[in-house]
Formats: sequence, C-alpha cells, structure tokens
Amino acid sequence: MILVDAGPLAALFDPRDSQHTHCLAALKSLTQPLRTTVPVLTEVFYLLQPQSAGADKLREFIVNDDLSIMFLDQAGLSRCFELMESCADHPMDFADASLIAAAEALEIEQIFTLDRRHFESYRFRKGHRYYPFEILP
Repeated sequence: MILVDAGPLAALFDPRDSQHTHCLAALKSLTQPLRTTVPVLTEVFYLLQPQSAGADKLREFIVNDDLSIMFLDQAGLSRCFELMESCADHPMDFADASLIAAAEALEIEQIFTLDRRHFESYRFRKGHRYYPFEILP
C-alpha cells in the first residue's frame, strides 16, 4: 500500500497544476493500492475548490475504490497531536501528521508526495526505531 499526500492528489485532478503531467505518469507506474487520510482529503478539496471539475473527478476516484481513506481514531488523533507538538522547530501540519500516524498504524513505508523537503526529514515509528519514508516516484 502507498500513502498519498495532498500535492499529488491536487495535481492529478487539476490539469492547470504544473505537476499534473508528472503525477499522471507517476500514478500509472504505481502498482500498489493507494491510501490517504481525511485531513489530507480536506486539504485537497480546499485546493481544488469543492464545486470544480477536479473535485468531481477526485470524488469519482474515491467512489471507484482507486483511493481508500483511513479515518483516525482517538489513538491516531493523539499521535497526530504528539507529532505536531514534537516538531515545533520544524512545524508539521495536521495533514502531514496524519500521514505519519497512518504509516505507523498500517506499517506503510512508501509515500507519493511532492513535498520532498518535509518528508525527507520526517520519520515514522516502527517498534522502538524510527525510519525514513520511501518517497515515490
């Protein structure tokens, strides 16, 4: 399974986005199922604007099971808040924290993101150790 950040989702469904072509090509090369979180979707729908054609296509993408959604439970929310507080010197937003919490809960190491700067520095916990993400493509 591959986690998907807001950047690629917005780019995939907005043909005017400068990363649109790159993200389409990357999507075609991915062979594993895609998963994201509700906070990431909130960010993407804000970027696409709810009544846009891109938002319609994203909703269709989700309904067709091309993208599964992870909902955060109390433990997941607590982990997000912990991550956001622990990164005060390197601010982390809620959507990014939710992806790290999802990576930890589901043991997913791969992420499709355009935000290399942040995700190259983020680490997810697996047992007592922290690991870097494998950033795709």
